[in-house]
Amino acid sequence: MREAEAEEEQYKTRAQVLWPILQIHHQRSRYIYDMYYSKKAISRDVYEYCLDKRIADANLISKWKKSGYENLCCLRCIQQDTSFNTTCICRVPKKDLSDDRQEFECLNCGCPGCSS
Repeated sequence: MREAEAEEEQYKTRAQVLWPILQIHHQRSRYIYDMYYSKKAISRDVYEYCLDKRIADANLISKWKKSGYENLCCLRCIQQDTSFNTTCICRVPKKDLSDDRQEFECLNCGCPGCSS
């Protein structure tokens, strides 16, 4: 995380500077989610400790439990106050995109596509 924060910011937009931090945040939350729900490798006490100390994002994990949001990259991509009152482009399945839009990165977090 410290390396991502200290990374050189030259030639990057304000949003692009945050992409590595958001990706690490997602990976850390996803790891704890998988350890508790999929692999049953950690106890409920450890899981709740991680949520209480904000090691993992409780809101993001609660979205992952819902159908259609299993691969959600960040909460900013489903907020409707951005992107002209719609969800982010990374939530659109790649098969539904036109050919010129196949290769893209989300403007919010740099996600290449997280639709289920």
